[in-house]
Amino acid sequence: MSEIPPDLRGRRDRDPFWVAVNAFFNGLQRVRSLRTPVIPYVRPVDRTLTLIVQEARRAATDVVALRLAAPDGGVLPAWQPGCHLDLLLPSGRRRQYSLCGDPADRRSYRIAVRRLPAGGGGSVEVHEELVEGRTVRVQGPRNAFPFLARESYLFLAGGIGITPILPMVQAADRLGAGWRLVYTGRSRDTLPFLDELPHDRVVVRTDDEHGVPDCAGLLEETASGAAVYCCGPAPMIDAVRAAFVPDGGSTLHYERFAPAPIVDGRPFQVELARSGVTVDVPADRSALDAIREAVPTVAYSCRQGFCGTCRAGVLAGDVDQRAPSDPAPGTMLPCVSRARGGRLTLDL
Repeated sequence: MSEIPPDLRGRRDRDPFWVAVNAFFNGLQRVRSLRTPVIPYVRPVDRTLTLIVQEARRAATDVVALRLAAPDGGVLPAWQPGCHLDLLLPSGRRRQYSLCGDPADRRSYRIAVRRLPAGGGGSVEVHEELVEGRTVRVQGPRNAFPFLARESYLFLAGGIGITPILPMVQAADRLGAGWRLVYTGRSRDTLPFLDELPHDRVVVRTDDEHGVPDCAGLLEETASGAAVYCCGPAPMIDAVRAAFVPDGGSTLHYERFAPAPIVDGRPFQVELARSGVTVDVPADRSALDAIREAVPTVAYSCRQGFCGTCRAGVLAGDVDQRAPSDPAPGTMLPCVSRARGGRLTLDL
């Protein structure tokens, strides 16, 4: 008679040593699962809104003011003075425009755009395409120019630079703070929203009546500890920055509508891997400007390193990162950043 098998299926008993090893590792895995929290999948939030142009009116020479609202008249996301919207234009261009309405109005957003025929085409598209009844996609509001609570303010606005300043003036008035606004421009007909400002606290200085303003003179009456907010053309901001003295705790806050001039750049080359084109970047121009001459469709918006629209992958080369915020690894913002060496290769 043959030997009876260890079990009915003819299998041997498991080796006690391997049983113990298996139990040990199973227990270790359970302990690790308790210590390591399970991170649930987070679905990305799409903050794009589709709005309708409720009103389009002339606010000054070559300036159109648009009032945007939800198609169903619903409540819009809240915003604070200094916020802007990203407009996703029908052409695919992305442009940023300051909100210049009343933050208490949750049913509409107001922006104002000056037509710049020699610009990148965004302002012309806004003037010609965003007529009343047209829909447009936007993202935001976002704030890169925050308004701080202070006891006194000096506001300096140059032309279309009144757009972020106007809600700040209204907020300062509601706070009961002391404030003064100096509003500059080429002529009175080029100054939008002049009729919405209280004339007793606003000084209007136009080039045709008073000549080009002396920014040091504009700052002479700044109250001790005041917050100075400035928005306008790049030469105006540069002059204000050069003349500003932080006396008595006063602070300077500014927002540019154009990129700052490049004063310490060195020439380099950028190879565009997808198109196989190599472009030369002069010392006084941005990589973005040089790239756009070869690839006009490259996306961009603020040109100051804030929005990230022009972000490109870096395939080779050492980058001199000059963006105000930390870039994503292996990328650069060619609107402001440059090469440390003589050549970069980008995924464009």
